Amino acid sequence: METRAAHEVRAEGRKLVGFAAVFDQETRITDFREVIKRGAFAASLASGKDILALVDHDSGKVLARTRSGSLRLSENERGLAFELDIPDTSAGRDVLALAARGDLGGASFGFTVEASGEVWSGDKRELRAVTLHEISVVQSFPAYSGTSVQARSRPATRTTADRRIALLDLEAAR
Repeated sequence: METRAAHEVRAEGRKLVGFAAVFDQETRITDFREVIKRGAFAASLASGKDILALVDHDSGKVLARTRSGSLRLSENERGLAFELDIPDTSAGRDVLALAARGDLGGASFGFTVEASGEVWSGDKRELRAVTLHEISVVQSFPAYSGTSVQARSRPATRTTADRRIALLDLEAAR
């Protein structure tokens, strides 16, 4: 099974804190490798754009958002740090219970790549500037699989059918 390095997510009262992305750790995404570089989220965070905190990338399960102040995001030396206030909703109570028991898989994020925001070297991509749309508390596997189909672009080396098969194989391996 290929996964992103485990992301720290822990409960602190009615808050969750952790890292949605970690810098300079390589991961494999189907047929390429990827590394997030320091500063990749800086412009997006400075833009004032509303960013959501979701459960498993599900827009129907909103936990928090930057616009209301219930989600706070920052970059530090380690990665994209977050702190979110857990709502008193079904999804919020479920996530808090899983976090308290240590049963959460980690965190992830949804993004698009800015123009000139990526650098390719063979089959390795460095993300240097991305637009952050959401972070997600992930109940099972904290990997890029939830965002890779929507958010990634790469010069075509496989057919669409080959790429779908590779993604299905990755999911089956989990």
